[in-house]
Amino acid sequence: MPVRAMARVNLAAIERNCRRLRRELGSSAPSGPSPDAGADSAPGAIAGAATPTLCAVVKADGYGHGAAPAARAALAGGATSLAVAAAEEAAALRAAGIDAPVLVMGALTPEEVEIAIAAGAGIVASREALVAMLGRLAGHRAGGASGNPSGPAVGVHVKLDTGMGRLGTRDADEALRVADAVAAAPGLTLAGAMTHFATADERENSFFAEQMDRFIPWVARVRERHDGVIVHAANSAATLRTAAAHFDMVRCGVGIYGLDPFGEDPVLRDLEPALELRSWVADVKPVAPGESAGYGRRFVAERATNLAVLPIGYGDGWRRALTNNADVLIRGRRYPLVGTVSMDNITVDVGPDPDVQPGDEATLIGASGGERITTEEVARRLGTINYEVTCALLPRVPRVYHRDGEPAQPGDQAALRASTSAREPKEPAGR
Repeated sequence: MPVRAMARVNLAAIERNCRRLRRELGSSAPSGPSPDAGADSAPGAIAGAATPTLCAVVKADGYGHGAAPAARAALAGGATSLAVAAAEEAAALRAAGIDAPVLVMGALTPEEVEIAIAAGAGIVASREALVAMLGRLAGHRAGGASGNPSGPAVGVHVKLDTGMGRLGTRDADEALRVADAVAAAPGLTLAGAMTHFATADERENSFFAEQMDRFIPWVARVRERHDGVIVHAANSAATLRTAAAHFDMVRCGVGIYGLDPFGEDPVLRDLEPALELRSWVADVKPVAPGESAGYGRRFVAERATNLAVLPIGYGDGWRRALTNNADVLIRGRRYPLVGTVSMDNITVDVGPDPDVQPGDEATLIGASGGERITTEEVARRLGTINYEVTCALLPRVPRVYHRDGEPAQPGDQAALRASTSAREPKEPAGR
């Protein structure tokens, strides 16, 4: 084991997950509710594209998997655009040589707007003041705000807040005025109309249908005035939940990494976890009854046993809340994590007669023998979501990329080139 801990990321799994998600997009959103759609249908639903496209969300360093490698794998798997939260994330993708359309979905300062524009990224807006600023900056970049810009137009996606309660205006009339302002502004183009679901992963929650009911009439008004606008709303959960939410494009994040958007088990969704977290056994030491391990003596041996010491801790992103609250796989068997998770080490009770030796590989997320520990299991123990588990892995944990076990270079374009002819045309998400 060359490092104290590592996250192994299977780029081929990301590709396959994208292909699997694209299989959900074989038909457009229905023109009306289907007989068995129940709360997931919306009266008067508008038709989407003949085959909606997949936008791969690679914000937060690809949910901890590595943004640029994940982006390339997603594009090779059939995604036609990318989405991030911050302008710097878009710039980093460009610096890595990725030229696919990128949409910046987060709030932006004026300085960040300039970074996003320089990266040729699309921008999300919901207020006329931001549109005015975008127009000035786009005009200046193209050679003067008073003239006719000659450079590429900045793609703007207008967001209606249908219930998420974060970015976007709740006022449909205001959102329509913003769309009109974008369409009229030199240097800008109205590229998209969007919203975001608050409860798509809660299948018994009717609020999802309420958001659809607010979004669809507004989209119809936008399309009456502005032809060719890309309509998008669905995250991974909504993509798997109902075709009624697909519209022209879906924005999948957690699903492309093989994490279950419903927090249960990726196998149930035909998704393949791309990330494994591994460490190794640095030492095995006997512990007598009454002896303890770790800060605060949170583990005191009740019987003679042995502890394996693993060089991983909360300094790597393995949270302190997993103290006495996690399992580790060694040689295909589960062993309990005992004692306090420290910054750099954890201890594992491997029993009085261990078949465990220093140097053995230890799996904290992933499979070993016939056992597996999913990110969803770790999240349940922490009382959080699977997204947070992978995003929390810190830079001290190197990401090691492979393709079904064969070493892969994160910058390898071979798979992307091989798949280019098979991909559908890219939608203008911001280029």
